[in-house]
Amino acid sequence: MRFVFLGAPGSGKGTQAGVISQRLGIAHVATGDLFREAVSKGGELGREAKTYMEKGLLVPDEITIRMLLERIVAPDCRKGYILDGFPRTLEQARALDLALAEREEAVGRVLYIKVSTEELVRRLSGRLICRDCQTPYHQVASPPKVAGKCDQCGGELYQRPDDNPETVRKRLDVYFAETAPLIDHYKEAGRLVEIDGEGDIEKIGQEAITTLTKD
Repeated sequence: MRFVFLGAPGSGKGTQAGVISQRLGIAHVATGDLFREAVSKGGELGREAKTYMEKGLLVPDEITIRMLLERIVAPDCRKGYILDGFPRTLEQARALDLALAEREEAVGRVLYIKVSTEELVRRLSGRLICRDCQTPYHQVASPPKVAGKCDQCGGELYQRPDDNPETVRKRLDVYFAETAPLIDHYKEAGRLVEIDGEGDIEKIGQEAITTLTKD
């Protein structure tokens, strides 16, 4: 069970990866966590990644893949794993395919959690943050008890500039432009499966498990 999860920001990809990995008894390998763990351990790869991260640069694919290959031989990956956050581009997918092929392995199914642009904009542009304690809220999904005030500390709630609808749409445009060739790549390879990411979270998770584990 070697899976890749794809989905736009706001699709619920990370949430579903966490829940499904627990249900299937496999590891959830999130790229962001991978970088932080490598840096905290202080190994060679961690030090290399840190030099890029401190400059605000993207960690090169070659370093990221080496980190992944080290991570997926850990004991908790023996039954399988879900890759969350990598690959992001066609070049990364091809590099991952080659790296796994050298170990006589391959990605199994690739789950694409599909959510309409309008729903993604609604989810992402409704976020509010407390200025004082940083507690997150959502105007629709999890609003505060008193409009504009934090339930925890009474602080003022505000919306980050990159969470307004116009900026969110631009971010999504970039994501879809980068991801479209990646989706085509896995579709041509016969590995891509799609599910609808709108609706009840529990039902989406169950559909994902059924889709991933069917013969």
